[in-house]
Amino acid sequence: MTTAHHLRLIDGMRTRDFPLERLPSGSGVSGPGYHTAILHGEDSQEEGDEADRVEHRARCLAEHDALITLLTLRWGEPQVVSLWSAQERMMAGEAIAEPWSEAVASCEYLQLWRAEDRWIAVVLHTEDEGPGCELGVLVTVVDPP
Repeated sequence: MTTAHHLRLIDGMRTRDFPLERLPSGSGVSGPGYHTAILHGEDSQEEGDEADRVEHRARCLAEHDALITLLTLRWGEPQVVSLWSAQERMMAGEAIAEPWSEAVASCEYLQLWRAEDRWIAVVLHTEDEGPGCELGVLVTVVDPP
């Protein structure tokens, strides 16, 4: 996928109605008050050698940086939100609302914008060891944790 495709997808997510129940939606999930999508995922890493997986990670990181740059041009500097405290609360048994719970479980921080009545978050999950990388986005009316 190209960055232009990512932007079209995000724009569609911002204008589409939310379903009344959690449902698969393209490359993600939609539910009451939110849409999520995986922009660059792990599935392409299953096959290939180490060099292919390293190239996958480099492409994922480049797509992340390009998307952040373009969204910053649109909506200004993002809030960089640490998810550490939400992770601690979740581990202590507190329920974190969807769609935030998945982001809290999979990454340390995210970039966040507010556009009209919706939050837009870009989520990057990288493995501490190894070349794993997944780029996602969520659009929601649910306030961050």
